[in-house]
Amino acid sequence: MSLTFHWFLPTNGDSRDVVGGGHGSPATASGRDRPPTVAYLSQIARAAEELGFVAALTPTGAWCEDAWLTTAMVSQHSERLKFLVAFRPGFVSPTLAAQMATTFQRQTGGRLLLNVVTGGESREQRAYGDFLDKDARYRRTGEFLHVVRELWEGKSVDLHGEHLRVEEARLSRLPDPVPEVYFGGSSPAAGEVAARYADVYLTWGEPPAQVAEKIAWIRRLAAAHGRAPRFGIRLHVITRDTAAQAWAEADRLLDGFDPETVRAVQEGLARSESEGQRRMLALHGGSRDGLEIHPNLWAGIGLVRGGAGTALVGSHDEVAERIKEYHALGVDEFVLSGYPHLEEAYWFGEGVLPRLAAQGLWTHPGGPASAAAGEVPVAL
Repeated sequence: MSLTFHWFLPTNGDSRDVVGGGHGSPATASGRDRPPTVAYLSQIARAAEELGFVAALTPTGAWCEDAWLTTAMVSQHSERLKFLVAFRPGFVSPTLAAQMATTFQRQTGGRLLLNVVTGGESREQRAYGDFLDKDARYRRTGEFLHVVRELWEGKSVDLHGEHLRVEEARLSRLPDPVPEVYFGGSSPAAGEVAARYADVYLTWGEPPAQVAEKIAWIRRLAAAHGRAPRFGIRLHVITRDTAAQAWAEADRLLDGFDPETVRAVQEGLARSESEGQRRMLALHGGSRDGLEIHPNLWAGIGLVRGGAGTALVGSHDEVAERIKEYHALGVDEFVLSGYPHLEEAYWFGEGVLPRLAAQGLWTHPGGPASAAAGEVPVAL
């Protein structure tokens, strides 16, 4: 099976430094270096499309622009790239969300993927009028996805659930194709929802042994429902012609972390209700020391950024080897990003992807002509 790579649209702003934010913390000042205009995000989208990324993840939350609206606009400036739109099911009815997805598919030629984010921070959820606790939010997400999937199959849906109620819900048009559902979460409540409804289970970039445990956990839960989801991982990436160059860039980013900003961000993230965020924090413990937690896996990003906090750092060959290591565990999809997102897309797309292609692990989704246009000499 060919590996699948996705990139990231920084709708919280971009920079040559790390843009912090997420999980209840606001975007840092560096996000103003390159504002998330449609013009700039479209540059990134077109680069990702040309290089061979399948889709681009767009985040959700108070710290960034709205994902649905932004991707709808950027889609008009790209041709093939799909959009992995993150959204929170508690903020919109399942019937309306199913209809929105259908419209998106029709107007973009089927370029929508959905990243369902239940919402890990109660204080941010309350700002949007959602007062359920975390476990209740996951139960509501299960009801939401049940309704949406039934509607996408053309069924008429009646549900009197614990949190959601619809009567005679039906779509006048069906999405073509039906969007795949990406879903992450490390708590027991999240695992149950993923097992029943996720097409792709996403994990943040933990060391391989921890990722293997998660995969085994979800596989076991999903098998009880007769399902077998695929697996993806969310990572940042710093890849260069040599390892020394890559680590020099990681050191440059680390040097740019203001100690007061690190302290404030870590205090905020320590209050997070997210089990995944707790696991991210445990990788570095708020310290600048010992940040290489596995060969070529660097936890420095998590000092100032909520959510995904680890990066693959190394030469193109080393990064390719780490990708193969995760793939051997069962990971087929990689959702990547880097600062700044335009330039780092080219570093990865021109440095790592040709090496994986030469080993038969990756094929450019645009076909042989597109792949040939991006070829660079590869020393194996």
